[in-house]
Amino acid sequence: MDKRQFIKTIALTSALLPLTNSASANAARKNTSEQRLPVALNKGDTVALICPSSAISDSLEIQVAREVLEAFGFNVKPGKYLSARRGNFAGADIERASDINDAFADKNIKAIICLAGGSGAARLLPLLNYKTIRNNPKALLGFSDITALHSAINAQTGLITFHGPNATGSWDSFNTDQFQRLFFQRELMRYENVRNNDGDLAQRQNRTAIIRGGKAHGELIGGNMSVFTALAGSPYLPDFSGKILFLEDVGEAPYRIDRMLSTLKLMGALDKIAGFIFGACVNCNPGDGYGSLTLEEIFNDYIKPLNIPAYRGAMIGHIKQQFIVPIGGMVEMDADAVSFRLVDQVFQFA
Repeated sequence: MDKRQFIKTIALTSALLPLTNSASANAARKNTSEQRLPVALNKGDTVALICPSSAISDSLEIQVAREVLEAFGFNVKPGKYLSARRGNFAGADIERASDINDAFADKNIKAIICLAGGSGAARLLPLLNYKTIRNNPKALLGFSDITALHSAINAQTGLITFHGPNATGSWDSFNTDQFQRLFFQRELMRYENVRNNDGDLAQRQNRTAIIRGGKAHGELIGGNMSVFTALAGSPYLPDFSGKILFLEDVGEAPYRIDRMLSTLKLMGALDKIAGFIFGACVNCNPGDGYGSLTLEEIFNDYIKPLNIPAYRGAMIGHIKQQFIVPIGGMVEMDADAVSFRLVDQVFQFA
């Protein structure tokens, strides 16, 4: 995934968007302080399978994704343009956006599951019908590039969405169990890394580290770091005041992590948050050259001076077993226990 090229594409696309879209988005953002809960899910419900980002090259992956959702007991309605393609995208912008708008407008659909990430979701943000989304609250699940949708929908409507495996991702026993507990049993989840020693005397996988101890309470926001920070200056980032910010990434060298945290610092976002959780950063190693700050040093520079509860290493991101977390959901984090938990329900009941 080449996020540097993706960010350049976002900048070019934003410059070409009609100003009227930005004006209406800004107006909508002023009226979204109210949290909106998606309708609860049950087996037998119909869910939409859409592809808002990169195209899938092998139709077999689409079939497997559909079988995963059917194994949960859902009826699956594929988006009209699920198999479309334009360049590396799963269809033209208007096609991918219409699949999202149609899924929210369809009263028979109870949730929307994203097929995969990649790039391109941010191009759709001015094309989404936020009034329809606000009036038809339903769960949206996905991660990576889907962060752009999560952030915009949260900022524009207040709707809780879910950062977790895409339909083509890993659905092993860990992720399947999480999905069932969260969506079917409506459990107030506690998110704590599982221990896996692999026969070693000390745990090496899923390690966490405290940046600063303490507890914090607030709504959860965030997602993929490079996609999230690429929205800076747009009306598609939520208010940071009193929020718990979580971030994760893949294939980003430490100097780019530093640059993105610098962006959040310079825009005043970091000074507003109540807590910070960093997930996995897969293949985030220094490149060749004169050397690099470590991620630990970068967090000590930007996060530790905030004097808020913070830790890193949560099972969030581009890993096989990952937490399914509600963006916009109210959580309490305990940095000393390197965990966080839901304190309010994240679904509405008819």
